[in-house]
Amino acid sequence: MSDLSVDFAGIRSPNPFWLASGPPTNTYDQVARAFDTGWGGAVWKTVGEPVINVYSRYGSVDLGPNRMMGFNNIELISDRPVEDNLREIADVKRNYPDNAVIVSLMVESTRDAWHEMVKRAEDTGADGLELNFGCPHGMSERGMGAAVGQVPDYTCDIVGWVKEVATTPVIVKLTPNVTDISYIARAAVRGGADALSLINTINSIVGVDLDSLTPLPDVAGKSSHGGYCGPAVKPIALHLLSAVAGDEEVAVPISGIGGIATWRDAAEFVALGAYTLQVCTAVMHYGFRVVEDMIDGLSGWMDDRGYATLSDFRGSAVAKVAKWEDLDLNYHLVAKIDQQACIQCQLCWVEIGRAHV
Repeated sequence: MSDLSVDFAGIRSPNPFWLASGPPTNTYDQVARAFDTGWGGAVWKTVGEPVINVYSRYGSVDLGPNRMMGFNNIELISDRPVEDNLREIADVKRNYPDNAVIVSLMVESTRDAWHEMVKRAEDTGADGLELNFGCPHGMSERGMGAAVGQVPDYTCDIVGWVKEVATTPVIVKLTPNVTDISYIARAAVRGGADALSLINTINSIVGVDLDSLTPLPDVAGKSSHGGYCGPAVKPIALHLLSAVAGDEEVAVPISGIGGIATWRDAAEFVALGAYTLQVCTAVMHYGFRVVEDMIDGLSGWMDDRGYATLSDFRGSAVAKVAKWEDLDLNYHLVAKIDQQACIQCQLCWVEIGRAHV
């Protein structure tokens, strides 16, 4: 059976499947259950000064019979006391020493505040830190999250402050809500980042209640833009992953995030350069045991292809992402119709007619 173990910037994990920072990683019990089910690691729900969350705070976009094609949240960081989170992180790491435990942090933009929080987080024995520079709502209005991650100089400076005191690997979580994510990735590396994770959620409003004419989710007659995730964002995540993985000025390991729900998704992210694979929405939708199919499916596919380790095919698709003008304009792909299998639906004629309009 193929070896799924990972060394991610010095953080060891039995497999690449990690819970992303979010609702499923807010307590000891949740993360312990995940590890018992087979998850290799977990990024704790972002720790910072406790907030008050709103109700309701989730919304979704369905596609026909498929529920939660896209998922939206206006939830903020952990609403639990910092002390409670750090104590439970220490308990998890002590009881599950072979699993990767990462502390996600969001702190006001001062050197002293970051120094203090980094030291407290590392006292738990956690394997690394993830700096949340991507939250697109709520915290960004307070000068944190995406407000930091959208400005290269801010990103570089704060990563530098963290690296002044950090003794464990520092991962910077990038926002997709920028014109070119490569600039932010390079800034994080200049600041000293040991690794990157991407993407965080995308600015969104998922719909409007046509009875009340209130954007969703409805919070006492009002709403706010939120963070969009789930299967619908996977193509965007793959594009941004390829941009960062193919940037020679970055050259640090990447944790892939964004719509991963199956082993096929996982394989595609690895092929475009991801070392670890963070999952949130699929767990909220299907439960922690979704990882069992991911592990079995990825292992089976690797065995069939003759890949002994993830590094055997990691990044193999990156070089095949070309500029449009570098594509072979003489390459033609022509459909062949199996007349015996044709059901006479006439859709091909409909499409031909549209093409000539």
